[in-house]
Parts: sequence; C-alpha cells; structure tokens
Amino acid sequence: MPDPQAMAAAWMNQFSDPAAWQAVFKTPALEASPVAAMFTDASAMLKPEKLEALRDDYLQKAAALWQDFLASKTPVLEDRRFSSPEWAANPMSAFSAASYLLNAEFLTTMANAVEAPPKEQQKIRFAVQQMVDAMSPANFLATNPEAQQKLIETKGESLTKGLSNMLADLQKGRISLSDESAFEVGRNVATTAGQVVFENELFQLIQYTPVTPTVHQVPLLMVPPCINKFYILDLQPENSVVRYAVEQGNTVFLVSWSNPDESLKGTTWDDYIEHGAIKAIEVTRAISGAEKINAFGFCVGGTIVSTALAVLAARGEQPAASLTLLTTLLDFADTGVLDVFIDEQQVSQREKALSKGGLMPGRDLATTFSALRPNDLVWNYVQSNYLKGNEPPPFDLLYWNSDSTNLPGPMFCWYLRNTYLENSLKQAGKLTVAGEKVDLASIKAPVFIYGSKEDHIVPWNAAYASMHLLNPGNAKANRFVLGASGHIAGVINPASKKKRSYWTNDAKAKGVTAADAWMAGASEHVGSWWPEWSAFLADHGGKSVKAPAKAGNAKFKPIEAAPGRYVKVRAD
Repeated sequence: MPDPQAMAAAWMNQFSDPAAWQAVFKTPALEASPVAAMFTDASAMLKPEKLEALRDDYLQKAAALWQDFLASKTPVLEDRRFSSPEWAANPMSAFSAASYLLNAEFLTTMANAVEAPPKEQQKIRFAVQQMVDAMSPANFLATNPEAQQKLIETKGESLTKGLSNMLADLQKGRISLSDESAFEVGRNVATTAGQVVFENELFQLIQYTPVTPTVHQVPLLMVPPCINKFYILDLQPENSVVRYAVEQGNTVFLVSWSNPDESLKGTTWDDYIEHGAIKAIEVTRAISGAEKINAFGFCVGGTIVSTALAVLAARGEQPAASLTLLTTLLDFADTGVLDVFIDEQQVSQREKALSKGGLMPGRDLATTFSALRPNDLVWNYVQSNYLKGNEPPPFDLLYWNSDSTNLPGPMFCWYLRNTYLENSLKQAGKLTVAGEKVDLASIKAPVFIYGSKEDHIVPWNAAYASMHLLNPGNAKANRFVLGASGHIAGVINPASKKKRSYWTNDAKAKGVTAADAWMAGASEHVGSWWPEWSAFLADHGGKSVKAPAKAGNAKFKPIEAAPGRYVKVRAD
C-alpha cells in the first residue's frame, strides 16, 4: 500500500509547481493579467515560511484522513453537495469527497496567501475557486454515488435521459435551469394588466391599470435594468413588485427595453439616456398631467435613471418628486466579484471589438453571471439534469434568468469604461452625457435606497455609498433600507409572505466606514421591506385623485396590451 503521507505530499507539491499555476491562469479573467507572470516562479507565489506552514498543515490533515479511512471511520462531510446519504453509505465515496474538500481547502488557502495587489489577488481567488468547484467529485458520474444509484434503480434510463438533456442544452447553448415549457410571458408571468402607451426603437412604455378608486397624484415611473427583461419586477401576481405598487394606489408606468438586434448595434449610452429614460419621463408626465414623477431604478436601471435626472438638472429641469434605487451602483469603487472581469486590457478588447458597432450577446452576459455562482447556477444543474437525468422543476425566477438580453456594443463599452473601470459617474462634471455635464448632486429629490445584504453583484455597502452622492444638501430626506438575501431574491420579497428580514437606521453615517457605522446602529425587522418603500412613495405621492379611467391620452394612445411585444423577443 502506498505511503499516505507520500501521496499527499506528491499531490500538494504539484500545486507548488509553477506549471500547475500556469494552467490556473488560462481563464478569460486571468490570462492577460500582468500578475500571472509572477507565477512562473514558485518562490514568487508565497513566502517560504507561509508555504511551509501550509505544507505541514495539509500533510497532517491528509494523514489523519487516511488513518480514519484505514480504521473504517466515515468522515463527516459538512458540505451540502455531499449531504445525501449515498455519500456516507459508500466509504470510497465519502473518502473521495473528504479528500476533495481537504484539497480544496489547501488550494483556497494557498490562493488567499499569495502576495499580490488586491485586484489581482481577487482574480487569483476567483480563478482558483472556479477550478475548485469544477473539480468536485459530485460533478462526475464515475465519482457521484447518487447518480450511480439512480442509474442502477432506473436500469440505465437516467443516463439516457441525462444525455438527452445535455444534447438539448447544447442546441440551446445554455444549461436549463427551469422547466421553460411551464411559463409564457404574458400568460403566467408579466400578467399585470395594462397598456403600452408609447414605443420607439429602444423601449415600450407600459401604463398599468389602476385597481384602487383613487391614486396618488404623482405617478411612479419604473426603469428596470436593460441587461435583463423587465418582468423580474412582474413575475406572478403573488411576487410582483409592479402589482404591489399598483395595489398601493400608484399610477405605475414601466419601461420595457427592447432586445437589441443588428439594427441597434450602433446605439450609445447617450441614446439610452436621451431616447430611453428621458423620453419615458416626458411621456409619463404628459399622460399623467403631473409636474413631477416618483422615479424608480433597479440595478443598471437605477444608474440610467439617475444619469437621466442629472442631465435634466443640467438643463434646468427637476422632474422627480422622489427617486428609488434598488441594488444600484453610482459609486463603482466596490463592484464585488464582477471586478475580476474589469481591467484596462479586458475593457480595451471589448472596445476594439464593439465600440464602433456590434452586439454584446445576451448568452455571454448570462454565462458571466452564472460564473459568479457556479455551484448554484452551473454544477448543481449538471449533476441533476445530466448525471441523474432529472427534469428541472418550474421556477419563475430561473425562467427569467435564462431569458437573456443583448446589449448594443457602443453602449456596453461606454458603460464598462466610464463606470466600472474609471468610476467617473460619481465625479461631478467629469462625464458629458447627452450634451450635458453630469453632476449627481444636482438632482433635487429625496432618495430611497435599497441594498441586499448578500448581494454579490452590487455589494450593499456600495449601494449605501449613493446616500452621500445624491441630495447632499438635504441628506436627512434620504433613506436607506437593507434587506436579507441576494441581488434578486432580496428585492423579490413580497410583503404578503412575511419572509426574511430587513434593517433600518434613521441615522446617516458619514466617512469611509459609513456603511459599517450605519449597520452597527441598525434595527432588524421581520418580513419584507416593501411596506417601507410604499410609505416612502406615499409621502411623496401628493394628494389622492380619482384613478384614470383609461390608459394614455389623445397624443399617446394605447398601442397594445401589456406586457407588449418587446419583452417577448428572445436573444437566442
């Protein structure tokens, strides 16, 4: 029998070898990174004393694991990927999983110990984590006892079905996350009643039908992200933000962005501001007859509507009675895990390919976001759909997640460089958009800002940073609410469900640790944050007036029923 310590040492030494680390850097996020050159020499990776400490710790744990195996002691697997009883029932599978977890711990610790600039170290950690997640024995039929057991129980049918699922997904170019046949836009998602009252090449504007006899005089204009379909805000009646807003007595207008094709390949960020958000504000005011609106933006939709309001402010207009921003970045100093995809070389490559015209395919964007959570959005479905031959269950949120949207190349490149790479939007007067110098502080409206505590796309403290960019002369009018969960699930938390929790703090902390100071004094509340937002809208909604009897007006007549045509166009 081989010496277990020698086996462990051999495995560990291969990842102390520069050649092994060169393979790690063959990823889009890292291949062009200047720090990759550091790893051609093992001595540049870690200080000798750190490497020696890692070596000793690993060898001790590996030897202990081997001794437990020889003594027929089943290892404890504290990882949900190995929580099914089949893993513990089979000693070889349990040992395989335990060995993997030990090796993963070593690689992760080694990556964390590398001395490199913060941005480069984040890229290293990300690439290593991608490799670690891919190496899981749960991802392969030969080492997954759950899949093997099902293969036996179904007499091979699960393997046949799994291969069929895989071939179908290869044709689609993406992994199926949900039973897509269970949903249809306009039939059982995006069903809130309304009319399209305006359209141009960039968007349709939907006016929703009121359900209360009176409404707030100030209408609500919702600007969702153009990187996704709007119906994340209008999934099904029980979890629809749109329906909730209508039920709270708001006259709701919503921007439904087009899914760009070749005809829009030259569209710019300025176009999205001038002919998108600003036009939507203009039409909303014209139809409602209101001087001001309650503006709303979700994710990049918040970045767009804030920029639009700053452009209008430069023109002497202040159309917003209030501004709501959900999981939105205006200060891009902390962009979370997405930062691994943003550096000068990667942005320049995109600009070279797309800045003069072209499309950023929706499938590429979807792949990027899936890579941020590979176990949840990739490997989990590889195991279930392909190895076990299961059909994914119907889930409205994951159906939406697979409904990708293209972006025009020039618009996408401008956004990458000026926000994510150079963080210029927060600097007053640095950017010129639609012919105007942009100063976010010029927007004279109270702001409701929401962040999600576990958001990996817009870290909640980055969302909090907008508190001091907007309305600085009247910061007391601003309100920040922190919700539980992540970028999407935290937002889609219906009041009726009374799930999760949220935090509030009326004190307005300042300085570089402002978000932490805010959190230290915050109070936790059980349930949804939606009622807090509804109360904010009511405070800025003006008097109650009779609900409009019909959508549109003489100039802007209804075109078609909600959700309209644009949202039904698929990128694939």
